[in-house]
Amino acid sequence: MTIRILLADDQQMIRSAYGMILGSQPDMEIVASVADGATAVQEARRLRPDVCLLDIRMPGLDGLEATRLLAGPDAAEPLNVLIATTFDVDEYVYRALRNGACGFLLKDGSPALLVEAVRAVAADNALISPSITVRLLKHMTDAASDAAARPRPAPPAAPAARTAPQLPLTAREMDVVRLVARGRTNEELAADLHVSLSTVKTHLGSVQRKLAARNRVEIAAWAWENGVCTARDEQDRP
Repeated sequence: MTIRILLADDQQMIRSAYGMILGSQPDMEIVASVADGATAVQEARRLRPDVCLLDIRMPGLDGLEATRLLAGPDAAEPLNVLIATTFDVDEYVYRALRNGACGFLLKDGSPALLVEAVRAVAADNALISPSITVRLLKHMTDAASDAAARPRPAPPAAPAARTAPQLPLTAREMDVVRLVARGRTNEELAADLHVSLSTVKTHLGSVQRKLAARNRVEIAAWAWENGVCTARDEQDRP
């Protein structure tokens, strides 16, 4: 199966470089290469690519807003968005993921990591650049802790839908959630849990339904925000 990719970056040099790297892969095809967010949204909706590889800073409509339109909660038919940027800024990463991005990649990463990220996103195995993963997750954890520590002058509002699942997660599903929050792929999940790949996919589907999560990134966010996975777990991982 060929992975159809849309590229959006305001720099022609970047689009050409990505086009050469990804276009040279036997299982990938560049279906559109555009210079701004508005055109990216228009072409993505028309072509329905498997992966939309978007820059953050583009003229007019930026990559964050384009991501929200293509993959956010209000998107009727959400697409897989991979954000690539030179700006290693937590707030950009956090907003991109909240807007529905499946992954986040720094432009100074290797060509091999770019190819791996596109394949991971196309296969619903979201990938975040390793250089920012730990800091991003710590950012999420700190934000949740700060919110919990703030004084509450009025009774708390009802929790958000993702805060507590309507149905309890099983012990095995919690194992899956912890590993997803640590960035493991489906293949690594299967190996770590000593189960088949199809069993992993079944558990992931069940977890997504119970958490009302659109993808594995939101599963990871839920895990970190609710203390299921901690910074110590991440530091101690093999």
